[in-house]
Amino acid sequence: MSDTDGKKTLGLRGGSRPGNVKQSFSHGRTKNVVVETKRKRVVVPKPGGSKPGGSAPAGDPSRRPAGISDAEMQRRLKAVQAAKARESEETARREAEEKARQEERDRRRAEAEAKEREEKEREERARAKAEEEERKRQEAEEAKRAAEVAANAPPELAREAPRGGANKPAPSQTPRRNDRDQDKSSRGKGRDEGRRSGKLTLNQALAGGDGGRQRSMAAMKRKQERARQKAMGGAVEREKVVRDVQLPEAIVVSELANRMAERVGEVVKSLMQMGMMVTQNQTIDADTAELIIEEFGHNVVRVSDSDVEDVIDSVDDKEEDLESRPPVITVMGHVDHGKTSLLDAVRNAKVVSGEAGGITQHIGAYQVKAEDGQVLTFLDTPGHAAFTSMRSRGAQVTDIVVLVVAADDAVMPQTVEAINHAKAAEVPMIVAINKIDRPEADPQKVRTDLLQHEVIVEALSGEVQDVEVSAITGQGLVALLESIALQAEILELKANPTRAAQGAVIEAKLDVGRGPVATVLVQNGTLNQGDIFVVGEQWGKVRAMENDQGKRVKVAGPSVPVEVLGLNGTPEAGDVLNVVETEAQAREIAEYRANAAKEKRAAAGAATTLEQLMAKTKEDENVAELPILVKADVQGSAEAIVQAMEKIGNEEVRVRVLHSGVGAITETDVGLAEASHAPIFGFNVRANAPARNTANQKGVEIRYYSVIYDLVDDVKAAASGLLSAEIRENFIGYAEIKEVFKVSGVGKVAGCLVTEGVARRSAGVRLLRDNVVIHEGTLKTLKRFKDEVAEVQSGQECGMAFENYDDIRPSDVIEIFEREEVTRVLD
Repeated sequence: MSDTDGKKTLGLRGGSRPGNVKQSFSHGRTKNVVVETKRKRVVVPKPGGSKPGGSAPAGDPSRRPAGISDAEMQRRLKAVQAAKARESEETARREAEEKARQEERDRRRAEAEAKEREEKEREERARAKAEEEERKRQEAEEAKRAAEVAANAPPELAREAPRGGANKPAPSQTPRRNDRDQDKSSRGKGRDEGRRSGKLTLNQALAGGDGGRQRSMAAMKRKQERARQKAMGGAVEREKVVRDVQLPEAIVVSELANRMAERVGEVVKSLMQMGMMVTQNQTIDADTAELIIEEFGHNVVRVSDSDVEDVIDSVDDKEEDLESRPPVITVMGHVDHGKTSLLDAVRNAKVVSGEAGGITQHIGAYQVKAEDGQVLTFLDTPGHAAFTSMRSRGAQVTDIVVLVVAADDAVMPQTVEAINHAKAAEVPMIVAINKIDRPEADPQKVRTDLLQHEVIVEALSGEVQDVEVSAITGQGLVALLESIALQAEILELKANPTRAAQGAVIEAKLDVGRGPVATVLVQNGTLNQGDIFVVGEQWGKVRAMENDQGKRVKVAGPSVPVEVLGLNGTPEAGDVLNVVETEAQAREIAEYRANAAKEKRAAAGAATTLEQLMAKTKEDENVAELPILVKADVQGSAEAIVQAMEKIGNEEVRVRVLHSGVGAITETDVGLAEASHAPIFGFNVRANAPARNTANQKGVEIRYYSVIYDLVDDVKAAASGLLSAEIRENFIGYAEIKEVFKVSGVGKVAGCLVTEGVARRSAGVRLLRDNVVIHEGTLKTLKRFKDEVAEVQSGQECGMAFENYDDIRPSDVIEIFEREEVTRVLD
């Protein structure tokens, strides 16, 4: 805007008046300000002025803005008139369209109202008809009841009965509830609007008007959708979504509401109506949750914690997928009967030379290729009595059992145990009579002894094959392999190598450089490098595999024993290995199994009643315990040692294994041993340097063993030291009192005759009167004539005085005995 646009400048002349205003500020400060008050200008029209729409602005240069010509002014006026004409046309068109839309809405609303009226009339007719039928039925029932009462009541009561009460229709109820609800809602709405009135909100302050809270886009869309549905034929109720709710054994209320997609408050309300005062963070059982789910109209899918194991593939293999697999042969027998030597002769190896004491103490898995090209898998089990569980594991995963019996030793206890394991596993047996080269060998005695255990060999017209062999000279080895091949051919062993691998853990150990290592015998499928598996309470990924010769392999088929690396912990020997798809599944299954085992152990050790708890406490008070810690090189050896320790003891003493594990002895083991005052027994393992230093400082005893029965004997000897010594009495003589004398300063002295044995001064004595013990004690004096003597022989007379006892009479008998302590030993 320019300074010469025709307006007058602001000045003090004309309608303005100056004035002073005093402004006040904080802290007593003031300021005088000069202000100007302007009067309101009043415009008085002049007589004879130009009409609206004329050319006055164009002809009056004083009223026209500066710099605008007449032609420009005319063009501007025409443009304004054209804009006004277009605006009027737009307004007319919008009014016409709005009128058409309103007519369409009115038509649809009329149709909807007519349809709604028809529906209401139809419902009213149906309701009236139903009410009429119900009223007639009630009248008939009341009339029948009144007739029965009148028939059974006395005549006086029948005359006083109310007239027409039975047939009088009930007054119809006026449906006023809806009106009351509408009035109540309108009053509540009015109160809410009144409560909010007069208050400044943030939206009002920002909008600068009376605008209230702005609705969201989603709310506007929902409103438009409801309006459209109402215009098309009435409001349509949203259909309820029925869900399949997975229900475990116990569930939190909030989680249940989340799975049903319902409000938590509604679920809590339903539970309170059932009489359960719970909050959203409390846990309810599956039965209660099932009632709630059914009440809300959803479907229940019951699940349990064990369902995590359903991912393990357990389908039956098709016949066309099966292929022949090598047989698994387990060598069993008594200790020192030549099992490992026989297997070495078959393998042309020298395993027995590296074993402690020449005794197998681990379960070994080997593969042998026969001369005809057939592959055989051998499992060598220990023969010592402590390795019962190892022999049972070997029998469970085997196809054929080779029972080795020494020809010069015949059937022994572990031979019988091996026979029982083979019968329990229902596997065929081949008897190998070993050490046939020795002069004292008697194979016929072995065959005869086997008859006592229902093992009838072919030489005695039975079904069990028997082969005479010698591991030293190699005699009979070819015949043994032929017998194994024949038996395997009869069994027709097959497996599916294309499915996910499944196997059994033969042995497990904790290697210093490689971590947990498990010897696995693959029973079905193929185990590949990189497979994710779960075994017992542990899981892992196959990082590497080694065969029985120590060579790295990437694939292990059925009946192939391999050492698997990549476990997160040491599994138990005998656990089943299963390959799964993902690591999450393996971890979930392992966690579930670990929790289940933990709960089982806790339940087994807990006393069920207070009486049982008190009885167990009283028992423990009377039993001496020998606490020990056991560390072994492999899991099977640790398990065998713990089982052997549990068998040591009686009702007075027992061995308590505080901890058993696999791997080297660490500082943690030493700390536990020191706190429990227990020794540490290491079986084929050693303590590391920090553990040795800590043990020397704290005085913890660490013992190392390589033969299991040496360890068992030492523990048995240590436990025997906790037994109290046995007191035995040996009767050494009898004496008869002939006369009683009173001696001043001494008291009564018995004059005795030693009738049997000998009387000693240091021995204990009992006073018998009529064969009843009157007193038991010791002698105060033993004299022969006037001399104090140590002992008196039979047939001689002596004088005896009892310590602190004087009630002695003639004819009493004195029994002389000695006590000795005998050291007890555990069986």
